Amino acid sequence: MPLPTALLDQLGQDLERHTGKPVDIQDAVAVGGGSINDCYRLHTDAGSFFVKVDPGAAHPRMFEAEADGLRRLRATGTIRIPDVIAVGEASNSSFLLLEHFEQGTQGPAFWADFGRSLARMHGHTSASFGLDRDNYIGSLRQTNTACAAWADFFITQRLEPQVKTACDRDRLGAGDALRFEQLYAQVPSLFPAEPPALLHGDLWNGNFLCDASGLPVLIDPAVYYGHREMDIAMTLLFGGFDDAFYDAYNSAWPLETGWRERVDLCNLYPLMVHVNLFGGRYVEQVRSILQRFT
Repeated sequence: MPLPTALLDQLGQDLERHTGKPVDIQDAVAVGGGSINDCYRLHTDAGSFFVKVDPGAAHPRMFEAEADGLRRLRATGTIRIPDVIAVGEASNSSFLLLEHFEQGTQGPAFWADFGRSLARMHGHTSASFGLDRDNYIGSLRQTNTACAAWADFFITQRLEPQVKTACDRDRLGAGDALRFEQLYAQVPSLFPAEPPALLHGDLWNGNFLCDASGLPVLIDPAVYYGHREMDIAMTLLFGGFDDAFYDAYNSAWPLETGWRERVDLCNLYPLMVHVNLFGGRYVEQVRSILQRFT
């Protein structure tokens, strides 16, 4: 669907402020990859840019939260992150205007560089687990109220809200909720103690790309300070990450003994997000993990 003229005009004004000169938007080409928002590549006389559009502004402040997350990750200087050019509204839609990356080919050093870069990013810490604002994971709101202990944060800010939503939608039953309650009692003893790590928060194989220089780029974050095994576990949920990634990460900052046994525990959160978004087979995956841990 073509972008409305008023939205194109607003994007042109934002690009002019960004570049310091008038910018002519020659074309806006729809691109794939956006299951929640519409995505476009802008061809201009100042180069290419990327814009995400939320028609009807259906997800309040989603792009403000995403822009905040991108800026936090980019500020670490550890891995390539798109520059945020503008966030705004026009033609009854909200938008996020970003730097565009030409995609390249993964070279022999891609995965090792990715692993080391992620370990460096995780080294950025905070006084508590959480974030000073809420945001989104997919199209669902993600609460980030700070907790001093990871177990408290994992239970109250990650699992409990998703379990309540799933029960309210009749995707989980009373027996499932009881299993979660049994799990909560064990969580403090299951995770090794670690400092809060700055996380991407939604690190599956659709949320990174390889740029024209062969370097990894992270996109579409759901940022918070959490246990770093959460990011690592999610890379394994749908696959697509080479063994060299994990080898390099562990060389830079070794994961604690038993981390692979905790992968399913960590992935209860993204799986519950998928239960609430899609239902289906994800419910059985959650039940299987609960049975294992309880």
